[in-house]
Amino acid sequence: MKTFALHFLLAFVADFLIMKNDVLALPYNAFWAVVVFLALFAVLWASSFFYRRAYFRKLPKAITLALFFLKELIKANLKIAYDILTPRYILSPAIIALPLDIKTDGEITLLAILITLTPGTLSVDVREDRKVLYVHALYIKNNDLEQIKHVLKHGFERRLMELTA
Repeated sequence: MKTFALHFLLAFVADFLIMKNDVLALPYNAFWAVVVFLALFAVLWASSFFYRRAYFRKLPKAITLALFFLKELIKANLKIAYDILTPRYILSPAIIALPLDIKTDGEITLLAILITLTPGTLSVDVREDRKVLYVHALYIKNNDLEQIKHVLKHGFERRLMELTA
């Protein structure tokens, strides 16, 4: 993770200097800034294969976690918007005790943040032994708590474990 942060910072600073000093003679706009940043980051990422092989495998996993989160974010926003726009609410809230396979404080915090950022779910508390995360969910179909547990465990938590392992 430290290598990722260092590469991100290096690519960002180099991108800023390249765009500010007009080194590549590209238009100074957000599109080209992102293109130059991604190119620089890709070079740093590819060069890490020679000295940090785990990082080379983890970046695609980070991208899949981010894409999965974006998909879930869009789905949840559409569900909330539909519920608001229709005359009858379809809310069926519940508190779920989600058993955790992740162990460290950082992993638990990141999982709780991802769950809380998704509309319709909110991380409420973690049991003191760090084996259960309590989640408030607004939409439970047919009171099927196992279905929402499955989405959280095999969606967010599994991808997070792949990234941090």
